Amino acid sequence: MRRNSAGFTWIELVLVLAVFAILAALAIPGIQDTAVRKQVKEGLGLADLARQGVQAAWSATGEMPADNKAAGIPPPDKIVGNLVKEVKVDGGAITLTFGNNASKLLEGKRVTLRPAVVADQPMVPVAWLCHDLPVPAGMEVRGLDATNVEKRFLPIECRGKAEGK
Repeated sequence: MRRNSAGFTWIELVLVLAVFAILAALAIPGIQDTAVRKQVKEGLGLADLARQGVQAAWSATGEMPADNKAAGIPPPDKIVGNLVKEVKVDGGAITLTFGNNASKLLEGKRVTLRPAVVADQPMVPVAWLCHDLPVPAGMEVRGLDATNVEKRFLPIECRGKAEGK
């Protein structure tokens, strides 16, 4: 007498689960990178206060502010947010230090926005360069880049054209 089976064998179920486990293992690192990249981009929004201060100092004096006080903004440890524990101005460059509720991969890491200006033309708005982006033609970059966040975690606007994704 022949017996017709109306289901899957144990081996078939285990193989299907193994395939799903492999696919999940491949997807998790990509999801994590995307989440950390989103935190970096979100943290960059806190730099707006410092950008306004640096722009105002440049327009008024034709010189980049040496620090937060010269930019007319609060001290570095007083400009904080959910993901950023410090916003520091140094020679016009704005450096954000991640902490507080940021991912462990970002704890203590920094991203720098450097001002690019047209020399001797303080009325021309400052262009902001994230990390090591190339300087636009006819402009000079001021300040030092202190970025130590891994490139894979930087948003696309902080990576060079050649880097792509």
